[in-house]
Amino acid sequence: MSQLLPKVPSNAVSGAEMMDNLRHIAHWVKLSGTDEEREALNFIEKRMRDYGYTTKILLHDAYISLPGAASVRVAGKPIKAITQSFSCPSPPGGISGIPVYIGHGTEEDFADKDLRGRILLMEGMATPAAARRARLAGAIAELHISHHEHIHEMCISPIWGSPGEASLAELPTTVVCSISHAEGSALRKALQAGRQTLITMEAEVDTGWRKTPILVAELPGPAEEDNPFVLFSGHHDTWYHGVMDNGSANAGMMEVARLCAKNHSAWQRGLRICFWSGHSHGRYSGSAWYADAHWQELDQFCVAHVNVDSLGGMGATVLANAAAMAELHDLAHEAISIHTNETYKGKRKNRSSDDSFVGIGIPSMFGTLSEQPHKHQAARNALGWWWHTADDLIDKVDETNLVRDTRVMLHVVWRLLTNPILPLNHLAMLESLQSEIDVLATRLDDTIPISRLQTSLLEAIDLAERLGKLGAPKGTQAARKCNAALMRVSRALVPADYTDGDRFLHPHALPMPAWATLEPIRRLAETTAGTDAAKFAAVDALRAQNRITFAITQAKEALNEAIFALA
Repeated sequence: MSQLLPKVPSNAVSGAEMMDNLRHIAHWVKLSGTDEEREALNFIEKRMRDYGYTTKILLHDAYISLPGAASVRVAGKPIKAITQSFSCPSPPGGISGIPVYIGHGTEEDFADKDLRGRILLMEGMATPAAARRARLAGAIAELHISHHEHIHEMCISPIWGSPGEASLAELPTTVVCSISHAEGSALRKALQAGRQTLITMEAEVDTGWRKTPILVAELPGPAEEDNPFVLFSGHHDTWYHGVMDNGSANAGMMEVARLCAKNHSAWQRGLRICFWSGHSHGRYSGSAWYADAHWQELDQFCVAHVNVDSLGGMGATVLANAAAMAELHDLAHEAISIHTNETYKGKRKNRSSDDSFVGIGIPSMFGTLSEQPHKHQAARNALGWWWHTADDLIDKVDETNLVRDTRVMLHVVWRLLTNPILPLNHLAMLESLQSEIDVLATRLDDTIPISRLQTSLLEAIDLAERLGKLGAPKGTQAARKCNAALMRVSRALVPADYTDGDRFLHPHALPMPAWATLEPIRRLAETTAGTDAAKFAAVDALRAQNRITFAITQAKEALNEAIFALA
């Protein structure tokens, strides 16, 4: 669709303004629910008011885990260690035993091993997936070997947001500590050489309900509109001083807010900016609570979610891999191509970065933006060796990189605010679904009528192609009707892609396949036709087909409305 678009005010991005704000933010250690966190948030709130935004701080109960001291002794010798968030506290005197080395803690590493009551030694940072496998295996403790000399703080709960009664039993049940690569490697080699090396682990952790804050800053769009808005967010809580993660992002958010407000007359819709708590210590508890508590409003009015994390790190020169949902891939490509020398490749949004709005059906992009080169080398990390350590201080932020990253963020927020027609490419999303279904169709017999699903999807693709060929809207009313319809397409397709079909629950913080609602059909495709296993699988697959077909039908209805509005 050809549109006349207001110019992005990217040249006005001020490194000096951001670095001044960042120097203030850098003073505080911002653990979730603490007084220092609130002091830092008060500073940001004042700045946002100065920039012209209406602000409020929401306090809510969140289940937060703040790690305390750790002690690990190997054959009686103490070594440096940290406790991980959502570890269980150790009993008095700690946990002792001869550890079992299980590689990287993958499903294959756990398979066919009796690990009940054992201490597990594994490579790499502590993760929710490893903690879940250890719980299911009946292990009592995990000791993780960092990939280098630095030891990274991690949150190991797989539960997205605060646990409820239905998910409480899925919290980690092990004592979890991490040690450096050198000391972990020495322990591994001793075990592999057959030495029965006794270790003792002690871990302190403060886990429980706390009042945590969310700062909401808002500026509405044109008065005559129904309050549609762009959600722009980033977490405010940190490990230690957390100057890059996430102070630099907060400074970038403030700068985007400042420049957008200066050009408010060009807006087509409002801007809501949220600074979350509970990201690091509550597994996205702030954004998850906000999604639950404001579900209806977000469903009705939120057009897209832009999340920002860890901007402007020194040496962070790679932006080509920034994540975006398929319908926002073109917008990410435009912003990164214009403001960097890179060709945007992109990647699928994963379960991270306060992306708590997928069930509602809100398309989202980014999270982390710029990364270190050669991130797969053993001694490197995508966000820098200092990430999630006490060394994340202001010297790790490069002002030039911060300006570049903020220009990219400003570009996408500006386009979402000012484009008469929302820059959502649903054709790309439908084509990604088509590629998944076409693969399945070659592996299925007539157990379920997947050909009908293919036909419906082709009809939706045809409508999306027709919509893309239409011209600019003929007036404000036409644009509003078209945008409302485009939002309904997202509400239909995003949950089908990024959840298992329930719009009111948060999928766990674990790897999730593309178009997760297709999983029962994928499992059917892996069975042998005519067997009991295939017949059981077909029950779930047929229901999954109904779910995805219903989503496509809803998308088709909305696409037809968008076409009618612009015709």
